[in-house]
Amino acid sequence: MFELTSEALVGYVASALVVVSLAMTSVVRLRFISLLGAVTFVVYGILIESVPIVLTNAAITVINVWFLRKEFASGTPAGFDLGASRIRPDSPFLRDFIDFHLIDIHRFQPDFVLSTGDDVESWLLSRNGLPAGLLIGRRQGSTLTIDLDYVLKPYRDSRLGRWLFGRGSEVFRRDGITTVRSHGSTDTHRKYLERMGFEATGDGEIYALPL
Repeated sequence: MFELTSEALVGYVASALVVVSLAMTSVVRLRFISLLGAVTFVVYGILIESVPIVLTNAAITVINVWFLRKEFASGTPAGFDLGASRIRPDSPFLRDFIDFHLIDIHRFQPDFVLSTGDDVESWLLSRNGLPAGLLIGRRQGSTLTIDLDYVLKPYRDSRLGRWLFGRGSEVFRRDGITTVRSHGSTDTHRKYLERMGFEATGDGEIYALPL
């Protein structure tokens, strides 16, 4: 008869954590759960006195800690090249990007509709040279009112927003934009704006951030 020993239970938990990590779309969540799985496997290896399991998973633990440290470094995550480049609002790439991700976009900003006026300005957000999101807004004088602030799932924990509205805000200032406004249309979006440093203006759900 099969007997579930404490050692076997630890091994099953470790295996489950590794499997769960592979299902994560967020880079940080994947690394964090993989880290927990590796640490649990180290414990399992010690319990069954298996040196190869201990050494292998100790190495995986160090690798995960290294990458997580870079993700959570202050300012721009160390080793990551974050950027925001101008892109035309009528660009075929921009429109295809929005069409493909529209369902996910509307989860956070359900009222978003791509504007086509002359006052519309847009930026392609990138990480390590790869497209990571879009920022689209309407400019009036030195104020930009954001219509879309969207980051792809794998990069939502990389603090791209903190960079954009912090050290990376030079991309706005060099074009004469001194204030960014946004409409907090959902609880999730409002909490995000507050984390980024936006403050309620007293106009209902409008938030503003001086740059």
